[in-house]
Parts: sequence; structure tokens; C-alpha cells
Amino acid sequence: MTQSLSNILQLLKNGENIFVEYKESKTELNKDVYQTVCAFSNRAGGDIFLGVKDDGSIVGVDDEKIESIKKDFVTTINNSQKINPPLYLNIETIEIENKKILHIHVPTSKLVHTLNGKIYDRNNDSDINITGQSENIAKLYLQKQDIHTEDKIFPFATIEDFDLELIKRVRIIASNRITVSHPWEDLSDFELLKSSGLYKVDKTTNKEGFTLAAILLFGKDETIVNALPHHKTDLILRKINLDRYDDREIVSTNLIDSYYKMMEFVKKHLNDPFYLEGDMRISLRDKIFREAVANSLIHREYSSAYVAKMIIEKDKVVFENANIPHAYGELNPSNFTPYPKNPNIAKIFREIGFADELGSGVKNLYRYSKVYGGSDPLIVEGEVFKIEIQTTQETTQETTQEIKKLSTKERVLEELEKNSSLTRDDLSQLVGVSAEAIKQHLSNLKKEGKLERVGSTKSGYWKVLIDEK
Repeated sequence: MTQSLSNILQLLKNGENIFVEYKESKTELNKDVYQTVCAFSNRAGGDIFLGVKDDGSIVGVDDEKIESIKKDFVTTINNSQKINPPLYLNIETIEIENKKILHIHVPTSKLVHTLNGKIYDRNNDSDINITGQSENIAKLYLQKQDIHTEDKIFPFATIEDFDLELIKRVRIIASNRITVSHPWEDLSDFELLKSSGLYKVDKTTNKEGFTLAAILLFGKDETIVNALPHHKTDLILRKINLDRYDDREIVSTNLIDSYYKMMEFVKKHLNDPFYLEGDMRISLRDKIFREAVANSLIHREYSSAYVAKMIIEKDKVVFENANIPHAYGELNPSNFTPYPKNPNIAKIFREIGFADELGSGVKNLYRYSKVYGGSDPLIVEGEVFKIEIQTTQETTQETTQEIKKLSTKERVLEELEKNSSLTRDDLSQLVGVSAEAIKQHLSNLKKEGKLERVGSTKSGYWKVLIDEK
């Protein structure tokens, strides 16, 4: 792939990194150039420049040596005894500052390549020999084969290993979100899981059973521990005690309840400044962290033992989780290409309103984060996926007064708009008044035509009526 001179100059200006490597190679090829070729092809591709020192200064390649270097390079990468499978790359001559350098672009490969029987991977600006490192090699093959970890089959898991009450709850939530009958309503628990891609048959091995996604979403806690012992999310508040923490919760339950627990931790420790979108008050905190929390659970690489984290600091919140990257570097709406890393988990989250369509999360984070914390979010894709969201330092007196202006009835309507299945006890905790007071407010809201109860007391839900005035 021939690049423009301006692009080449920019690559040389940026220095060595995960995508760029310099080799002096003034009169002959550095022997480790093939390690870089192998590492780039195995990871995410990159550019090698011969005739450039590690510090980026251009020394050039001797004119009389250029053709022999090119010939040696092409011969070696086509030799299956050296690089297997062989690679077919171009090497071009570029003149800069009256000196000639050689440029090799290495695209990412769909295969895993070895050099002299060893597997190399790229990490920052280094080529790492990962031969014998079974976990790293497995991750590399997983990335190449485009296999989703969530589809791992557990043939001995049965319906008794699942939390049937949780499945019932999810069925009700999904049904309450649409006006027509939801397909899940008439399905048995097993049929619901199977229709959602959570029970599969592997056509290559004929292995049949519930998947890891099924267990993570609906499994009993003991089932999850048996299937994935390292599964947990570490929630940390670190505002005063910076060496340790001010509050901490380790969440190791199913993904549905993990979402609720993470959101409760956010609500407990982050303020929610007054904000109007049009003439309607919306919760900036919920808009932003709903996306970040869902992303952390949906797109996590669950085969990794890396502990996922949500860290609330004085002026920012940081999310980190293991990841199999399909790009590297900072993401924003202009360069972000949505990729379903755990599509079946994502589907369940969309059905119950925890997430929207693929790709909307990054847009919403950019849409609201600057208003909330004064700057755009930082989203970085790599072996560890990271989201960093700036937060307001403290709730101002003016903001506090504005929030207090909201009546209890308005708070009740606001919470029911977020979750129509809330009980009186739920509302009592969220709004901060007694369950008996909530009962009276619900009655008044029904009389005022602002709220309607749909279905029975036990299995029904609340419908907030839009004021058409």
C-alpha cells in the first residue's frame, strides 16, 4: 500500500509506537526486522522504515545497498522455512532530506504467522515473543478467527443452573417496553434462551448446550463461578483516600444485576446537575453512565482474567475492561466503526432497554459528556478498553436549588419513565419518601391523568402519559 509523502512524514514525526518501527539498516537489514514483520502481521499491521534511527533521525540507506536489501527482504518473507505462512509485501524507496529510506507497509493478516517457529506479537513499540504463552496465543487466534467467547458451549449445563426468577423479570421488562405482544411472552424459559442464541449446536464438533452468554446473563451465582471463576467488576470510589479507596464494591453476579449494581454505585457517588433538553429535564448522569456501564458489560472480553473496573475519582470516572481490539487508539464519532463483540449479550440488553442500537453509545457519550463534565470523553481501544469521563467537581448551590424545585410527584414520574416496573418500595428508596407517601402520589397522578396502571398489581407496569398541551 503506497502512502503519500505527507503521511510518511507524519508517521516519522510521531515516533515509534504499536504501528511504527524504525530500523537503521544503513548497509544491511537488521536481523530483528522480521520479528517486527511477524508481530505487525499478527497484531494490527504497521509501517517499518529502514534508514531511520530509533530517535527518528534519518540516516538513509546506502544507494549501492538498496537493491540487495530489497532482494534479501523479499526472498526471506516468501520463504516458508522462515516465515510461515509466507508473506507477500512491497518495499519502496522514498527520498527525504536528500537521503533514501525504505518503507515497508505490513497489513494485518487473517492468519497467525511464525518466524523460525516462534510467534511474535506487538505491544506498544516492542515485538514480543509469546511462544509458549497459551493465554496470549489463544487470544491471538480468537482475534484472527473472529470467534465470540460468549458462544463457548457448556454441554452439561441444564435449565436448573439458571435463575428462573431473573428470566421472568427480564421477560416482563421486555414486554413492558412495547405496546404489542412481545415474542418472549409465549415462550418457555428454554425456548426464550434458545431463540436468543443462548443455546447452540457447534456444527464442527456437534457439541450442544447453553452458551457462556446464557450463563453470564441468567446463571445462578454458583453457576457463573463454576463457568468463569475470574468474573467480577471492581467498583471503587477514590476521592479522599487516594492510596486506597473511600468505598468499594465487588460485583460478581449475573450481567443484568451487575448493570443495576453499577448504576446504583454511580447514583450513590455522582451528582446529577439540572439540565433541560428542549423543555424536558433529563438526567445527564443516567444518559452518560447508562452507555458506559452497558458498554463495559456488553463488549468485555470474558476469556481474560483482567479485572474490569469502574473507578470514580474526584473529577472523572474511569472504566477499564479486557478487550480483543479491532482497532487501536482513541475513538470518536468520526473514526468509530461499530463492531459487535458479544452480539447475543448485546441483543438481550437492547431488548430490556439497557442499550440502544450498535454504535449509538459513542455518539451519546460525546453528546452529553461535555455538558456534564466540561470535556469530551476519552475512549481508547486496545488490549484494555478504556473510557474516561470528566465529572462536575461539586454540585453548586444554584444547581442544588434547581433540583429541589422538582416536586416529589415529578420525581416519581421521572423514575417511572426510566423503569416502568418499579414497585412502591423501589420508588420510596429512589425518591426518599415513605412507601405510604408514594402510594398517595401514585393515586394523585392517576387522577390527574399523568399515570396509568397497565395489568395487574403484581405483574403489570406503570405507563407515564405524555402531556399533549
